[in-house]
Amino acid sequence: MKIIDASVRTFWYTTHEELDSDGHAHPGPARRVKKSLLTLTCEDGTKGHAFGSPEQLRPHLLDRFIRPVVLNQDALAREMLWQDLAHWQRGSGGQLSDRTLAIVDCALWDLAGHLLRAPVYKIIGSYRDKVPAYGSIMCGDELEGGLATPEDYGRFAEKLVARGYQAIKLHTWMPPVSWSPNIEMDLKACAAVREAVGPKVPLMLDAYHWYSREEAYELGKGLEALNFAWIEEVMDEQSMSSYAWLAAELKIPVIGPESMGGKYKHRAEWIKAGACDILRTGVEDVGGITPALKTMHLAESFGMNCEVHGHGAENLAISAATKNCRWYERGLLHPFLDYDACPEYLNSIPDPMDAEGFVWLSQAPGLGEDINFEYIDANLAE
Repeated sequence: MKIIDASVRTFWYTTHEELDSDGHAHPGPARRVKKSLLTLTCEDGTKGHAFGSPEQLRPHLLDRFIRPVVLNQDALAREMLWQDLAHWQRGSGGQLSDRTLAIVDCALWDLAGHLLRAPVYKIIGSYRDKVPAYGSIMCGDELEGGLATPEDYGRFAEKLVARGYQAIKLHTWMPPVSWSPNIEMDLKACAAVREAVGPKVPLMLDAYHWYSREEAYELGKGLEALNFAWIEEVMDEQSMSSYAWLAAELKIPVIGPESMGGKYKHRAEWIKAGACDILRTGVEDVGGITPALKTMHLAESFGMNCEVHGHGAENLAISAATKNCRWYERGLLHPFLDYDACPEYLNSIPDPMDAEGFVWLSQAPGLGEDINFEYIDANLAE
């Protein structure tokens, strides 16, 4: 079955989040923003879909790279099509990002699921039908009653455990918060959460990303005393040697890399260098479901867990289809936001969580996203 069309619809929807000057999300007043939907269509009319930002699906990217690679090709040849698109990156002048590759790859997997009438995670080869979730808390802020103090984190953590979350990850304060970064405050927040949830709930920390070696060591030793499950991206990941040093110095597991490019190949270098104890991948981080699976299997061959960064149907599918992933990251969460509220462009959220903290996989074909096409078509942007 051949792909005969690749199209993008850009539309408006309402968000209650805003980004600060450093790109971190926080609660904000309702505002209208744009989102894009890539649709791949087969000759029999079967379609596959994937969401992305308008910047990641600009018209010239569709015309210059995506259409020439996928049109008139076998819809099930995902590996070939992903490799062909990845080869274009070298000559694209940086225009063709891993995020754009990920959107195309997800649409191909969604298309395959609809052609085969099966969920993506079962096409991969499912390991489980439900995944335990950890609540991933937003970066700290200076909002009264939000995440402005260690006590705020402790109170919110109690609510998350009561909601059913089996583990919690903190993102602490980062610029442009006026007094950050601050290791003492990071550890106070971690201590408040540990006291609030007790000794058995697994806790993780993703702190300021540009601490020095000495600062990261101090933070890591503090987390060891609080029995945290891992420490994440506390230094610039471009210095793999710094992470090799940190992993050797600390008893607490070091997880990474998250933000570095290089897809699964760079992550192989981290394993070789001993720069992490737990590997990190994510569909958007490495260029799609296809390379994320390569990363998962790479880690498995070294006896390592590989935790998936980010939420959404595509990351949930990876988490459910592999043995060496313990958690699904659900968030980002904040006292002022309702994560379970369904966005206008969907009919239901892709990762509903039960009272015991498990996210169950949809049995619908493809990625299982219940897309509200009527809303999208009624709110198209020019």
